[in-house]
Amino acid sequence: MAKTVLITGASSGIGHATAEVFLDDDWQVWATARDEDDIADLAEAGCETAELDVTKAAQCERVVETVVESAGRIDCLVNNAGYAQFGAVEDVSTGDIAASGGQFDVNVYGPHRLIRQVMPHMRARESGTIINVSSVAGRLALPGQGAYAASKFALEALSDALRVEADEYGIDVVLVQPGPVETNFYDRAMAEREDIEKTGAYDWLYTAREDSRLAGIQDALSVTVGTVALTIRDAANASDPEPRYPVGEGAKLILMARHLPARWRDAAFGLIRKLTN
Repeated sequence: MAKTVLITGASSGIGHATAEVFLDDDWQVWATARDEDDIADLAEAGCETAELDVTKAAQCERVVETVVESAGRIDCLVNNAGYAQFGAVEDVSTGDIAASGGQFDVNVYGPHRLIRQVMPHMRARESGTIINVSSVAGRLALPGQGAYAASKFALEALSDALRVEADEYGIDVVLVQPGPVETNFYDRAMAEREDIEKTGAYDWLYTAREDSRLAGIQDALSVTVGTVALTIRDAANASDPEPRYPVGEGAKLILMARHLPARWRDAAFGLIRKLTN
């Protein structure tokens, strides 16, 4: 019997590519998105599809039950759906962070809702893998990404606790940590920034984000969505997966930077501030 994977946020980017690579690997793939029309091509390719907004508890429950009733099992849950709004900590309102459909609702509460739904089924079978798509921002917070990084730090903490709790029941919990990725996710996050009521105190930060030199560095360190998708698939197939999978040399470089003294990192960003002011 083919193994079954449930993937959130499959309308584009990493989620869409992940559905494709699992399908190529002969898994039974349940691809989900807020609008099922956005994944019609995956349905045509052979995926099962369903409407799923991870911020809605009833939908999370319904989709998991549908998959279990249809396939009899969920071997792997890929929590990929994500949302970002970049901006200085002072500029991003508490309301934006805490709002329904905001960064914590999608990036933390969404995975938690689905984990709570799939765990009883996986425990009953004493088998399964939960893969949470995090980010290097879940280990190192950069200026302008405070709220987003906070949500990913929370996801990492949730995963670390769950990994120990679930181990008794033969369930693996994995974090996949991409660095820069060639996707429109970053562009969407930058567009969301336009809705922020800026204080004007951090113009250097927004200028630095648009600096072509820094953009060039990011592009050079970026990986494709396919690379991330293959990492997710390999983690799902591993008999004893690693707790964390950084994806790409850029991710590994950024994660190495977190071992530097905080004052050194602060000084580096201070230099960027001076150069952009």
